[in-house]
Amino acid sequence: MMIRAFAIAAFALAATAAPAAAEQLAGSAIKETIGGKRVYLATPFGGEFPLHYKANGRVTGDGRALGLGRFMAPRETGRWFVQGDQLCQQFPTWYDGQVSCFTLRRTGETTLRWRRDDGYSGRARIEG
Repeated sequence: MMIRAFAIAAFALAATAAPAAAEQLAGSAIKETIGGKRVYLATPFGGEFPLHYKANGRVTGDGRALGLGRFMAPRETGRWFVQGDQLCQQFPTWYDGQVSCFTLRRTGETTLRWRRDDGYSGRARIEG
């Protein structure tokens, strides 16, 4: 009976506990988290858009597998850098060559939530 009461209390506690807040990454943690890695952005239509953040500050995006060649250059290499507590990137033609910056929140060992400076947000996973 005591074990059953303990199990019920533990279940009730787990059910009411708030999930841990996602950790926002700061400057050096951003570099450590994505430098030299591939980041796969979840797309609204079910695929993933890969970005390879090389340690030398270059970033390559490749949307060929998603069929983006009809809408834009499907593959492009730009630069990435950390500014304050944001990941910033700039491509030659994507986003009209403008710099875009993102805040990143770690949601798991290999998962992130990101928010771009224009308010657009999404999920991503890290590999490598």
